[in-house]
Amino acid sequence: MTVGNVTLVVRRLPEPRAVLALLKPVTWFPPMWAFGCGVVSAGRLDARWDALALGICVAGPLVCGASQAVNDWYDRHVDAINEPGRPIPSGRVPGTWGLRIALAWSALALAAGALLGAAGALATAGALAMAWAYSAPPLRFKQNGWIGNLAVGVSYESLAWITGAVVALGGALPGPRVLALAALYGLGAHGILTLNDFKAVAGDARMGVRSLPVQLGDARAARVACAVMLAPQVVVMALLATWGAVWALAGVAALVTVQLVLMRRFLADVTPRAAFVYSGVGVPFYVLGMLVSAAGVRALGGAA
Repeated sequence: MTVGNVTLVVRRLPEPRAVLALLKPVTWFPPMWAFGCGVVSAGRLDARWDALALGICVAGPLVCGASQAVNDWYDRHVDAINEPGRPIPSGRVPGTWGLRIALAWSALALAAGALLGAAGALATAGALAMAWAYSAPPLRFKQNGWIGNLAVGVSYESLAWITGAVVALGGALPGPRVLALAALYGLGAHGILTLNDFKAVAGDARMGVRSLPVQLGDARAARVACAVMLAPQVVVMALLATWGAVWALAGVAALVTVQLVLMRRFLADVTPRAAFVYSGVGVPFYVLGMLVSAAGVRALGGAA
């Protein structure tokens, strides 16, 4: 198409690299890690490796990838303000291709999840339902930071953890120790997701997305995020002490101590950049605690 003396290229098909960017591989790690923690906590590392590999693929590239495509499609107007270079607002994924990719990737995830048995299929369907409810109207959980971040934390961490344990156990439901860890670390992930909201405050406020930084202001939202991350870990330490997992308790306590030091620095000067830095430097200690706790439960007999 030519406008005056300028020729504009109207793209009809998405760029392959833009499709990969739409699926955001960097976001696949949390549910894959949680799935792996579920496998470890189940105490069954002798399970079928093909099933475990498929489960990790479903949790990360497929379900999480689909959720990212769904989110980008329904956030395209907000992204045009906050991040206009993203695949859809930039035009690299033109027309309704964003929605088509989200639907196709969701269908692929469902098909792959069905290969994990009834429990895997149910977990996959539940995670995808949560992903669509998070981003798409009429529910659009992300409109409220309290609800939306909880939905993502439960889906990315708790559900993925439990699914990993179930697959490792050949379809059996794990015991209360495993379920408790999965639930607690999923709740704590709410705070991690709040940190991610700091980068989009201007666009969120303009488009009516009530993230916690929008609702509470940066300083209060930062304090809430840190408290929400710390509280479940304190409960995890109490449980590990009760269960007699001494070395795991010591490991988690050391990791929490490091987080406290880094949180203090973050809270002293709350900015979007500081939230980004803490996400990259402090959150890994939270994530490592998940594995330490899972290994501690495994040492106690796994899925009990």
